[in-house]
Formats: sequence, structure tokens, C-alpha cells
Amino acid sequence: MTHRGFSHIGLSTLDLDKTREFYEGVLGFKTVVADTIKIEEGGHLRHLFFDVGHDQLIAFLEPNGVPDVPTEYDAGVKTTDIVDHGWAQSIYFKDPNGLSLEYCCAVRNLTEDDARMQRRFSIPRGALELDNRLGAKVPAAKSASGTREA
Repeated sequence: MTHRGFSHIGLSTLDLDKTREFYEGVLGFKTVVADTIKIEEGGHLRHLFFDVGHDQLIAFLEPNGVPDVPTEYDAGVKTTDIVDHGWAQSIYFKDPNGLSLEYCCAVRNLTEDDARMQRRFSIPRGALELDNRLGAKVPAAKSASGTREA
């Protein structure tokens, strides 16, 4: 069997409709599986799988009436500036479930040099977490030579 990457990552959400709106409307991922799972002790789960490309998926489960599962969360989407990693560009954000995520797009083919551990750029401490204030900006990365990168 050849390695084709992961099948999917499964996460929980407390509002599947907002999650679907975000992953379809903002990120452009297509829903490829949608089902409901009955919980024997009570309630049910709504379940969605999004195609994120290259035969890989991200899935979300939303509990409805399931005992001892919380029913509230704080939602919102703020993003960092684009961070240029050289081989890829990323933005960092929290999804409507409060999960810290990176959306990364490759901008060139990888080389053997890319696999060699080396300092490529630096970031300020604040770039490791999104500031909770609306509209807060996270400073850009600096390349190993000290120049600012988007």
C-alpha cells in the first residue's frame, strides 16, 4: 500500500451550520459527506466531511441533546497577516469553534534543501497566538537575514 496522506481529521463543533458556512463560504471547501448519528444514551450527532483537496478531508461532529456536552461557545474569525515561509504562505486564525488553525498554500515545489533543518525566519512571540481583540494585527515574520516578510 502506498502512502497517500491522511484520510481526515475529525473535530467537534457546537454549531454545524456556522461551521459549514465558514468552511464552504470562506475557505471554499465542498461538503462531500453529511449524516446523522444516533447516540444510544440520548440525542444525536450531525456529521459533515469537507474536501480540502488531494483526497483529504476535515470532518466535524455537532452534538444535539447528548448528555453532558456543552451548548455554548464564543465564535468569531480574525486572521493574521500573510506569513511568507519561502516555500508556502500562511494565515493563522481561529475557526468558529475557537480552534487555532493555519491555512497554508504551497507557492513552489519543495527541494532537498527544504528538508534540511535550518533557521529560515523569526517571528515575534505574539505571532504564536491570535490576539483576542477585534482587528488586532500580528507582526510579520523576519527572514534569517533580518528583513520583514509579509
